[in-house]
Amino acid sequence: MKWDPTKYVEFGNHRDRPFHDLVARVRPDEPRKIIDLGCGPGNLTATLADRWPQAQVVGLDSSEEMLLKAQSHREQLPQELSDRLTFQQGDIARWVPHPDTDVVVTNAVLQWVPGHQEMLAKWFRALKPEAWFAMQVPGNFTSPSHTLMRELAESPRWSTRLNGVLRHDGAVGSPADYLGIMLDAGCAADAWETTYQQVLQGEDPVLEWVRGTGLRPILAALTPEEASEFEAEYSALLREAYPSTTHGTVFPFRRIFAVAQKAA
Repeated sequence: MKWDPTKYVEFGNHRDRPFHDLVARVRPDEPRKIIDLGCGPGNLTATLADRWPQAQVVGLDSSEEMLLKAQSHREQLPQELSDRLTFQQGDIARWVPHPDTDVVVTNAVLQWVPGHQEMLAKWFRALKPEAWFAMQVPGNFTSPSHTLMRELAESPRWSTRLNGVLRHDGAVGSPADYLGIMLDAGCAADAWETTYQQVLQGEDPVLEWVRGTGLRPILAALTPEEASEFEAEYSALLREAYPSTTHGTVFPFRRIFAVAQKAA
C-alpha cells in the first residue's frame, strides 16, 4: 500500500498544527539525538533540527515514496540543518530506542500499528532515564468520515471485496490509556485531546482529506474502476454529513496527545 506524499501534504496547515502543538510540550535540556518515527515527507522532521540546533535528528519511515520526498526536502535546506538531519527506511514495529536517544516523536502513525500500546511499554523500558517521548494519533474513528466509510465498505455491494480491509476496533486508545502506560513506566506524563474545527476549502474537501490517509487501504484493494465507483457513493454521503457553507466545509477532527519524560 503506497503513500502519496503530494496528497498527504495537500492540507498541510491542518495536518501540521497537531505536530507543533505536541512538540511544544517537549522540553529536554540540550538533546543530542532525536528520532521522528513515521516521519513522512520530512518537512516536520526538519523543524526538530531547527528547534534543537545541537541535536542530530533521524526520521524513520517505511514508505519509499515518503522518504524520497523527505530527502528532496532535506537537500533544499541550509547546510547547517541538512548536516544534522538524516532519513532511514524501517518498520517502527521492529524499532527499539538506542541508549543515546534523548527524544522520540511519533505523529499520526501509531494508529497504523496493531498492538502499539504493548509496544509503547517496551519502548519506555528501553529508553534511557530522562528521555522524552511524545505521540499524537487521530481520535476520529467514530466520526462520520470513518463510520460512513465502514458502513459503505460493509454494504452488500462492497463487503466481499473489502472484507477485513479496514481496521477500526482498537486502532487507538483513549488519552487515559496512554497516560496509564506512561505512568506505569515510571514517567512524568501528560495526556489530552483536542478537536480542531477545520474549515476545508474546495469541492468534496473531506473526501480529498481522507484520500491522503484513511481511505488509502480501500483504494489499494480496489481496481481503478471500482475505486471511482466507491468514491462516488462515499462522497455523496460525506457531502450530506459535512455540508458546505459560505465559509467552506467544517470538518471537526479529534486528536489524542500524550507526552512523557522517563524518571531519572
